[in-house]
Order: sequence, then structure tokens, then C-alpha cells
Amino acid sequence: MMAERKRDYYEVLQLGRQASAEDIRRAYRSLAKKYHPDVNGAADAEERFKEINEAYAVLSDGERKAAYDRYGHAGLKGMPMDFDFGFNEIFEQFFGFETGRRSRQTRRRGADLRYDLTIEFEEAVFGVERTIEFNRLERCHDCDGSGAEPGTTPSRCTNCNGSGEVRQVRQTFLGSMVNVSTCPLCGGSGETIESPCHNCEGRGLERRTVKRQVPVPAGVDDGTQIRIGGEGEPGANRGPNGDLYIVVHVKPHPYFRRRGDDIILDLAVNIAQATLGAEISVPTVDGNEKLRIPAGTQAGKMLRLKDKGVPRLRRDGRGDQLVVVGVEIPRSLSADQQELFEKLAESLGTEVSIQERGFLDRVRDLLGGLAD
Repeated sequence: MMAERKRDYYEVLQLGRQASAEDIRRAYRSLAKKYHPDVNGAADAEERFKEINEAYAVLSDGERKAAYDRYGHAGLKGMPMDFDFGFNEIFEQFFGFETGRRSRQTRRRGADLRYDLTIEFEEAVFGVERTIEFNRLERCHDCDGSGAEPGTTPSRCTNCNGSGEVRQVRQTFLGSMVNVSTCPLCGGSGETIESPCHNCEGRGLERRTVKRQVPVPAGVDDGTQIRIGGEGEPGANRGPNGDLYIVVHVKPHPYFRRRGDDIILDLAVNIAQATLGAEISVPTVDGNEKLRIPAGTQAGKMLRLKDKGVPRLRRDGRGDQLVVVGVEIPRSLSADQQELFEKLAESLGTEVSIQERGFLDRVRDLLGGLAD
């Protein structure tokens, strides 16, 4: 299953990027009211409502919005994010009324799960399929999630008559005030269990270890998230399962580095190869490739191997491999080499030139700061 592209948060709220805080708030109020599962019966209403909440959580927060405006979804990595909004609480906050009781028959989506998957550099480049194991709650196989011992059934709660709620009427100078609260006896389920299931102790759920095959697409980077639909926790009252999010971590390579879809390789040649030019063999993720070193190559020169980089995620083509050339100065010389260098030194003279900027500064310019 391919990693899904997260929609732009401004697109979710149907706004332009110049939207003000009041525009964001107004758009959220309108869309949240439209897609709230209590008022919208569409199959994807709850998923849309969750997406709208997530967009509002980012764009209504100054720090998150600034990071998102500058870097997109990548700018939110590492920031604390909590999109688990309560539907009723949001409506009460924004619209000032209660959305209606959630009876025991109301189906609710289960919680999402996260799994951290570490892969090799080459696996991130070319893709891989991994078997993962994780723990999650599942409906008890013995009682099929009812919580009652097999052969028995839950009973209607006598305290709330199966509604899951209790009402208390108070007389005030404004008239009768009705306070509705969750039934303390059944916890809102509307049922009581006289003979709890021996396996799950009446919870209806048991924790199990699950194995799944996870296809990791070619071109993923460190921090990429892969969504596996329906592999999260089970929903309440037989509601849909949540999702499983695979967070990919890529091990560093001994000598390759990555910049976007390009791969960086630092390569040292000897002074003769740099001066006279040479054809050499260099490693790539596809195997060794021939590379021509032009005569007179200076330290810090960047050479390019086309289409030897990382496949572009969800797009065609590949990046390049960028080879940064360094010149290796010999630490010791044989007698013949010493004599040759002395003759070369004599022919080149003793004049020196002042360099206004150093070698590392030039490399930083070439690689956009990667030499730090």
C-alpha cells in the first residue's frame, strides 16, 4: 500500500494562503458543522471531520502555522500534535448546543496506531517489503466483543433503562433545568454484564500480537509516514477500526548522503589525477560507474552522474548522484617521487596567491550548506 499524500490544510478548509485568523475560524465553524457525523450521514463524514479538525489545529496555532507556511507538512515533524478532538466538546465550544446523546448503538471509529520502522539506506532508495509485529486490542474471540461469558448475554441497565444516560431535573428561578450525565452503573453502554467473559474479564477486548506485510515504496525518506487503513484499534460498538501509521527511519550510509532526490558522495583523487585528468570508477547505489575527472580539477569541484540518485516518490524519474572531488596530498614519498616533486616545485616557482575565501566556503556554496 503506497504512502498517501496529505492534503494541503488550506485546501481542506477551502481557503487561500492569505486567510486571516478570523477567516480560518469561520471556515472551520462552517465545515465542522457540515461534516459532523451526528448531522452528516455520508460514509466519509467522520474521516472528513477528522481532517478538518487537523487542518484547524495547525492553522489556528501561530507556531504550527508559521512552520507549515514555510515548509509544508515537513515543517511539522517533531512538533507535538494532538488531533484527537471530542466531537461533542467541539460543537459545544463553537456552536453552543449539545449535539445529541451518543447511545450505546452509536458506532465510533477506533484509535490510530503508530509503528516506527527502521530500514537501510538502499532499502529507502529502491523500496522493500517488511514483516512487522505490533500489539493492538482486538475483539475478544470468546465473547465476540460482548464482554459476557459465552452462552450468556448482557442485560439492559436498570438504572438508565438502556439509554446510557441519567437525567436530573432541578428547579431554578429560570424554570426546570435538566442535567444529562453518563449512567454511573453501566458507564454509558446501556447494558450490565452479570457473568463477565473469563477471557477478557468483561471488557470485550483482548490485546494480541499482529503480523503484517508492509510494502515500503521506493524513494521514501527519513520521517516518511505510510498509512495502512483499518489496521488500528477496533471501534466502539463495532465501529470501523482506526489506521496504522508506519513512520520510516532511514539508517545513515557509510559514505552516501542524501539531499532531496540527489545522493552526495565525497571522493578523494590523487594530485596527478586532479592535474592531468583521469577516468575512474565510483560507487553508486546501482553499482560502480565510470566517471571522467577533467584535467585541472580543483578541490571542491562537483561532478554529476545523471539519474543515479533516489527515485522520486509518487513521481517518475530519479535524482542524480553528485560527486564532490577532494584532492589527496601524499603524506610520504619515495625517493623517486621526492625528486619528481622537487623538479615540479622548481618549475612552478615560489609565488603564492591569496585566497579570499576558503575551500569549505566554496563547498558550502556548491552543496547548499551540507559541508557543515
